[in-house]
Amino acid sequence: MRRFLLALLISSFFWPNFCSKIAAADVLKIVVDDTIQAATEERIERALNQAAAEKDDAVLIELNTPGGVMDAMRGIMAKIIASPVPVIIYVTPAGNRAASAGFFILESADVAAMAPGTNTGAAHPVGMFGGDIKGTMKDKVENDATALMRSVVAKRGRNVDVAQTAVLQSKSFTESEALSQKLIDYVAPTEADLFRQIASKPVKRFDGQMVTLNLAGLRQQLVEQTLKERILSFLMEPDIAFILLAIGALALYTEFNHPGAVWPGTVGIVLILLAIFALHLLPIRFAAVVLILASFVLFALEAKFATHGVLAIGGITTLVIGALLLVDAPIPEMRVKLATALAVSVPLGAITVFLMSVALRARRNKVVTGMEGLIGEIAIAQTVLAPAGKVFVHGELWDALSTGNVSEGQKVVVRKVVGLQLNVDPADSPQKTVVNSSNQLTST
Repeated sequence: MRRFLLALLISSFFWPNFCSKIAAADVLKIVVDDTIQAATEERIERALNQAAAEKDDAVLIELNTPGGVMDAMRGIMAKIIASPVPVIIYVTPAGNRAASAGFFILESADVAAMAPGTNTGAAHPVGMFGGDIKGTMKDKVENDATALMRSVVAKRGRNVDVAQTAVLQSKSFTESEALSQKLIDYVAPTEADLFRQIASKPVKRFDGQMVTLNLAGLRQQLVEQTLKERILSFLMEPDIAFILLAIGALALYTEFNHPGAVWPGTVGIVLILLAIFALHLLPIRFAAVVLILASFVLFALEAKFATHGVLAIGGITTLVIGALLLVDAPIPEMRVKLATALAVSVPLGAITVFLMSVALRARRNKVVTGMEGLIGEIAIAQTVLAPAGKVFVHGELWDALSTGNVSEGQKVVVRKVVGLQLNVDPADSPQKTVVNSSNQLTST
């Protein structure tokens, strides 16, 4: 009995440690196949926090990106460097890349690896529409980017001089070139081969600590996107954000011209709020927002003044330019595409002008319902008007006051409605008559 209790005591002491080692022996994996933006930063941060909480052995990031926003890139690099769990970045499969901001992120990893047939580099900062930055701003941006590259690459023990050429000269490297010039640590066709190579020598972390990663055969856990992250990634597509903004504006206009319809206004507000939320997380130009608003002003003026399409064409042109300038991103994948801008702007301009024309035309038309609809109508005298009597109009019998004597059956024209009495003229009378508040006849 004593031996059993002693064995139980010893097992209770060692079992939690043994279980924790088994639980910790995991590789947390995340696949990044997108532009680098705020949603990407949030995903990677969540994965790193989860790995730290579970005490995993390593985090494996499979990377494929054309680049992205510098602020999000810096945030991702800072989180990778500060991660208590070693981070492996693996550019895979063949045909993929880690370009521009992706090159910076690749160099920030504890272990940088690429699969055969991949490439990296081309990390020179660019301005709007991929154009070169000029003057003093160019020097500031380049110096800032190269300083960041030097600080990270030097700490990782990689080739600082060659890494800088990717920033200053936009050089790109195949996987074999990157390995031979010490920009990455390994070239591996598969994860299993990568893990085998990593286990062959210690990994130097950012703080100088040396660790050995024996990852072969360990359980992998894939971190999937949450519903929130999927929605955020969808909304942050520049094309989607612009479409939401345009349709929302059209829905709000419909509500303004049909008060009480409710649903167009509700849909418009929801879509515009979603667009604002997405654009808030993207690098936008407020001048482009002004251009988009100006386009709707031009559509309204076209409907009002009927310039035979001149103002409408100007509005469509302004809307297209505003869409193309809306997102100030360094890579084409993060800007509104020309095809999207045209596909939205032309129909939107035509629909807006049509709706405005209909609304303005309706406001100019004579009222044909209610008492106001009687003005100008032809009535038939049912009695002699001398000058008062009865007339028949719109299927009803009315009291009438005429400017002159009218015989029974003669046609008269309704000039004004005063209470339940009509002021009329003989149909052949050239004069119009109105009755003032004291019921006195006045010729006009």
